Amino acid sequence: MLTKKQKNLLLFINKKLRSSGVSPSYEEMKQSLNLKSKSGIHRLISALEERGFIKRLAHKARALEVVKLPETASANDIYNSFSPSVIKGGLDEEQTNPDEIEVPVLGKIAAGTPVEAIQNEVSRIPLPNNLEKNGDYFGLKVQGDSMIEAGIHEGDTVIIKRTDTADNGKIVVALIDEHEAMLKRIRKKGKVVALESANRNYETKIFGPDRVKVQGVLVSLYRNF
Repeated sequence: MLTKKQKNLLLFINKKLRSSGVSPSYEEMKQSLNLKSKSGIHRLISALEERGFIKRLAHKARALEVVKLPETASANDIYNSFSPSVIKGGLDEEQTNPDEIEVPVLGKIAAGTPVEAIQNEVSRIPLPNNLEKNGDYFGLKVQGDSMIEAGIHEGDTVIIKRTDTADNGKIVVALIDEHEAMLKRIRKKGKVVALESANRNYETKIFGPDRVKVQGVLVSLYRNF
C-alpha cells in the first residue's frame, strides 16, 4: 500500500513522463505536493523505489522510470485526461423512452492493429444522458486491447463526438492515409503526429501531419457485463 503522498508523487511523475518524456525536477515534485523542502521528496522517491514502483536510471541526472502504477489508480489518475463515462449493461436493455436521442454505430475501430476506415451505420444506441444533445456523435465497437490502461476494453462501444481537431493528450479516432482508422491518444510534436496506445505492449506510431486526420474525440462508452 502507498501513502497518499507516495501515490500522488508517483502519478505526477508518470504524467510528466508521458507528456514530455522527461522526469520532473525535485523542485517541480516539491511544488506539486506543496512540501516545504526537497528532503521529503528524497524520502518519497526512496520509498517508491524500494516498493518497486519506480527505478532510477543510471548515468542520467534525476532520470526516473515508472515501473508500475498502483492498482487503485483510476484511468483519470493515470492520464489526467479522459476517464470513461461507462454505462454498464446499457446496450442489453430494451429502450422505451420515446424522447431518447440515438447515436449511429458505424462499425468497428481498432484499439490495436489498424482496420478499415469507419464503415456505414450498423445499429443505433442511446446517447448517454450526461452528454450535450446538440453535438454530432457516433458510436464504434472496439477491437483490440491497446487502450486498456485508459479503461477501454475490447467489446466496448465508444461514443465519439465528431470534430476535426483535438487537444494534445485527447483520445481520438484518427484516420491514417484516408483508409485506416484507429483509436489512440494524439500528441502533436513539431511537424509530426504521435498516436499513443494505453498499453505498454504497443509502440507509439509516428506520422507526418498530412497523413493523419482527426475524425472525432472520445467522450463516453458503453460496456456490457
